[in-house]
Amino acid sequence: MKEVRNTCVSLAAIAAVVASACLFAFLSLGTVAAQQPQQKKGQQQKPPQKVDEDQTIKLDTKLVNVLFSVQDKQNRYITDLKQEDIQVLEDAQTQDVFTFKREFDLPLTLVLLIDVSGSEQYTLPLLKDAGGQFIESVIRTGKDTAGVIKFEGEATVMQNLTSNPARVRRALEEVAFIPPPPGGVFGGGTPPINGGSRQGGTSLYDAIVATSADMLAREPGRKTIIVLTDGEDTTSRMKIGDAIDEALRSEVVIYSIGIGDPGYGGVNKGVLNRISESTGGRAVFPKRGKDLEQAFIQLEQDLRQQYLLAYTPKNEASDGAFRKIEIKVNNRKDLKIQHRKGYFAPKG
Repeated sequence: MKEVRNTCVSLAAIAAVVASACLFAFLSLGTVAAQQPQQKKGQQQKPPQKVDEDQTIKLDTKLVNVLFSVQDKQNRYITDLKQEDIQVLEDAQTQDVFTFKREFDLPLTLVLLIDVSGSEQYTLPLLKDAGGQFIESVIRTGKDTAGVIKFEGEATVMQNLTSNPARVRRALEEVAFIPPPPGGVFGGGTPPINGGSRQGGTSLYDAIVATSADMLAREPGRKTIIVLTDGEDTTSRMKIGDAIDEALRSEVVIYSIGIGDPGYGGVNKGVLNRISESTGGRAVFPKRGKDLEQAFIQLEQDLRQQYLLAYTPKNEASDGAFRKIEIKVNNRKDLKIQHRKGYFAPKG
């Protein structure tokens, strides 16, 4: 993807919410039988070709793909589950699992979404440094991609998706808090295209919608936003439900690192927990700046300890309705299962 630096995200496009979910292009989902064309009379039938288990295959568009992780009460990851251990329900109806995998090597597309509003100005240097170390640890050059978006009242792309961690590092170095001048519009600047200046505010929900719809919706594989913020939103046109819905439509998992200046009111844990848990991620809340590194390590472990399952819904209606997903481990009620809470059926 062509790199674009310091390009404003079109928040005007937020209202045009993507209507259908983008399907994961998964690697190593197993062997499938290719449908053979009808043989002409007298034509010698060729033996079926063996499908390489490592090749990329295209899934049936009706499949629902769910990433999930499982932990016990001591927060230890459960890594020995088998397909027969899992029960999947959609709107309380048991589903037949088509694929069940662990430790697959799916490409990862990740965006760091960084709050640069006034309430984060003193923690921003720590966020940038820890975020850069995380990207260098997680992103595999040539396989995964990462980008950087900063937000306050507006959202700005600092680095488009790239597989080069060094570019992400350089973009993070350019992320900065800039106090808005009187009147809200920077000298020589113009109001944002979504109407009226919102400089100095915090539009968290708008930024999540724009990142999901404009940057990630059409990307294949695993898609993750890591939000670095205190969870406060003062100027969004969208609501928290809109942010969650767009992430679900785009099959984006949101992880939140909640950190902020106590002088500005601390961290809104309720907002960040709701956004992350609804989309299949988690929110962590480091108490001090030095705990940031451990918070990123926890998120990295989550990304490396995921299972994948896929099923074809028994409800075949293309009504655009929300379908609730529930995953259970048979005979184990003591486990914590982390997954997205549902999806929107295709429409039309």
